[in-house]
Order: sequence, then C-alpha cells, then structure tokens
Amino acid sequence: MDKQTEARLRALETGAEAGLNQLLRGIEKESLRVDAASELAATPHPVCLGSPLTHPTITTDFSEAQLELITPVSPSAQETLAQLRDTHRFVYHCLGEERLWAASMPGRLPEDSAIPVGRYGTSNVGMAKTVYRRGLGVRYGRTMQTISGIHYNFSLPDAFWTWLAEEEGQGAPDQAYRTRRYFDLIRNFRRHSWLLLYLFGASPAVYEGFLRGRPHQLSKRGADTLALPYATSLRMGGLGYQSDAQATLKVSYNGLAPYARTLHGALTQPYGPYERYGLERDGEFIQLSTSLLQIENEFYGTIRPKRSIRPGERALHALGERGVEYVEVRCMDLNPFLPLGIDEPTIQFLDTFLLLCLLLPSPEDTPEEIAQLAVMHRAVVERGRDPALRLATAKGQETLQSLGQPLLEAARPLAQALDRSQHTAGHSAALDAAVAALADPSLTPSAAVLSEMARMDDSFLTLTQALSDQHRETFRALALSDAERVAQARLAVLSLEEQAALEAKETQSFADYRVAYLQQPLLPLTGAA
Repeated sequence: MDKQTEARLRALETGAEAGLNQLLRGIEKESLRVDAASELAATPHPVCLGSPLTHPTITTDFSEAQLELITPVSPSAQETLAQLRDTHRFVYHCLGEERLWAASMPGRLPEDSAIPVGRYGTSNVGMAKTVYRRGLGVRYGRTMQTISGIHYNFSLPDAFWTWLAEEEGQGAPDQAYRTRRYFDLIRNFRRHSWLLLYLFGASPAVYEGFLRGRPHQLSKRGADTLALPYATSLRMGGLGYQSDAQATLKVSYNGLAPYARTLHGALTQPYGPYERYGLERDGEFIQLSTSLLQIENEFYGTIRPKRSIRPGERALHALGERGVEYVEVRCMDLNPFLPLGIDEPTIQFLDTFLLLCLLLPSPEDTPEEIAQLAVMHRAVVERGRDPALRLATAKGQETLQSLGQPLLEAARPLAQALDRSQHTAGHSAALDAAVAALADPSLTPSAAVLSEMARMDDSFLTLTQALSDQHRETFRALALSDAERVAQARLAVLSLEEQAALEAKETQSFADYRVAYLQQPLLPLTGAA
C-alpha cells in the first residue's frame, strides 16, 4: 500500500465527518417458490403480492416462480434487514403451503421448457420484460436462470465524496469524478472478489438433476447430490451464470467511456448463432434482438456500474448521460442457514470491503490481468478451501491466505472508522470473523453446508428442504398486525391498478416499441465519463 493511501486511511479516524454514517445500501433477494414437496411452484405470481411489474418491493426475476424482494435504499443496515424481514413476513402470509427455497442452487425442476418465465402483463414495458426472459431461455436454457442470489447495491453519500475529493486535491466532486472513482472501486473489486467467494460462498453442492446430463467434474454424494469437496460457490462457476458466447467479450472497466465502447458492439451488432434463432416463433417474439446481448443486464459480471433509469430508457444511455450512481454486487450466494439469506455482519463486511476497494490504488486493467483473474476466480469457486491450493499471481504462486491477510489488515482502519461513525463494534467483529475464516476454512458457509449435508444422507435436497421449512415456520410465527396487513394489501392493489393503467393507455404496437427501444443512442457519452 502506498503512503498516500495509508494517510487517507488514517484520516478516516474522523469517520462521521466523512459521511460514513450515511453509506447507502439496498438488497435484492431472489428465491424460488416451491410447493410442500419442494417442487418448483406451478402457480402464477400470487395476486395478493400485487403486480411484479409495478410493485416497489415485490417482483419476480427470471421465472414466474422466482420471487425478488427489494428493500428501499437506507443508510442503516439494521433498517435494511428489518425492511427485508417485514416483506418476507407479508409474503409468507400470502404463499399458503408454498415456501421460499433456501439455497441459491435450485432443487427439483420440471423439464427446461416447462419452467415458466415471468409474466408482466400486456403493456409494452411488461412485454419487453417477458420477451427478454424468453430470449435468455432460448440462449442459455431456462434451468440456468433459476439460480438465485443476493444483489447488494452500494453507494457513498455526498459528504464522503466531498471529503475524498478534498483529500485528493480534486476540488468539488462533480459527477465525472464520482463516476471515475466508482470504476476504480469496480476494478479493485474484480481483483479481490475471490475473497468474497471464499468467505460467503454457500453453494458447494447441487441436485444431480440440475445438470440435465451435462458433463461435469463433480463427485457423487448420496443418492441425488453432486459436489466438490473444497468448493465454495458453484453458482459462480462453470455450472452457474456462464456463457461461452460472452466469454469472447473483452470488457474494459477503465472508465465509463471504455466500458460503454466495449459493450456497444455486443448490444448493437447481430450475432450469428442468435440470428439463427430468429426473433419470432409461432406468432410471438422469442427474443428482443439477435445481438450478443439483448440488453445491458444480460452481460454477466460479479459487479455492475448502475444508474436509476427512466421508463423505457436503456441502462447504458442512463450511465452515459448521468454517470454512475451506485454499484451492484452480484456474487453473493444465499446463505441457506439464514432466514433472510444474509445478515448484519455480512452487510458490515461488504461495506468495509467495498470502501477498501475504493481507497486502494486501482491501476487500469489489461486483457492479460482479466484473463488471470478469471483463472483465479474459477480456482476459488472449485477449490477455495483446499489447503493445497496455490493461486497464480504476478508475483508467482501464492496461497489464498497469503493473498487475503494483507487485504483484511488493510481493511482494519476502515472497519474501525465505520464503527466509530455508526456507534457500533460490528464492522470490526465482522472483520475478525473473516480473519478467523481465512485461517480456518471449516468456519465458512460452504463448509457448513457440506457438514450439515453429511448428517442428512449427503442430500442437498434433504438439507435445503429442511432449512426452507424451518424458515417458513420462522416467518409465519411472526404476527402481522392489522395495520401492516392493510398497508401491504393497499400497496399490492395500487400496483395492480398502475399496471392496468399502463395497459389501458398503450397505443403503440410491441413490434414498433421494440424497434424504438433498441434504437436509442448508446454512444457517444455526454460528459459523464
């Protein structure tokens, strides 16, 4: 670490003045609905949960049976979790005998073609969401899309940017400055996110049927389970969100302009294999476009630069016009032992880690480094807890512990500053837990999954079903007051009315809407880079 960075970390002793008590976060938590037999729910999105198109906190992800619960943005980790808990409590009072599958990797699924994609009504905005999901199914198979996780949205307040810009002698922190520094954070996150896979990965095993007969290197466990003995997060490896076609993309994170340029062709140029699928089949659209990426969200990554978008606006256009507003962390598995899939210590570690990624020196990435990071990433996914694992770095072969310890040591003053600013000891405690888990792999969630699974006939299904049932009982035991029930029911009704209003005023055909949407200018940028 250079002397300038060390001085900056020491300066954070005045953490409250730097706005560290106003960090903003939000959670998007995906979970599959399953029936009492742990089969994927065949029922439509429950009407009592409102419209998945317009409800502010309850929607669906890929599948009609895949709920996505969204918290409002909050400066308080405790408030974020309380909001997520309250939404779960209401959802469980609507689900009847169904429950939310506790793990990231799915259990029993119907045939790939029978997995239902999300339905959002007949408005053009709603149809675009459904057609996009059909396209994902055509391109990658619907089975892969049933994998669930937690997306963690993180941004820094004005007070922090003012402090940091002054520390760096930059003057007033305009949007271009913030965007540049968010990309610095993203590059470092990509360099060091293997540590999150090790510490929080919770998918070392899968149900055998998930593979649909594909070749694999996994070991058989019990009657129905495949696993790797030292795996951390199979969800983030070759069995998860992977695409051979996207592997050809060489996306640069050296600023907004390079990022946009390297995505532009994938969003606008026809891609031969997807052209062969065509746009329509049996009278309905089956994908939004024939380009390598239908829309920006199709690009898989462990972290994304984000900006709130206006109705019908392209995400890259929003970034180019108004700059990066926050980052979205996408590599977090559901922790199946936690009713919410995440807890406060995990949030506190993520905040500390993301702040570290921002403040550490962040040289520009290169194609060679990106390729090396991909190899490291896969090694930690498949063998992260293996004591014999050595990772190839620019300095040679190193152990995971020798790479992780300096990062955790560098994070110590940040955890202390966050604790002081928020009047807690939680960030330091979360960092202590990470230090312990780095030294002892048995303390990681992935190790706990395999250990508990061994007590249940080595069955991923048996363990996850037991945890899912347990979480269902936890939430159903929480009383829902009359006032809460009325408020949630009203929110659901309003969302249904909003969807109906959108559909009633629609005058443009979907075919014309699709063309207009895709023809929005993505480049050049207008000064936000």
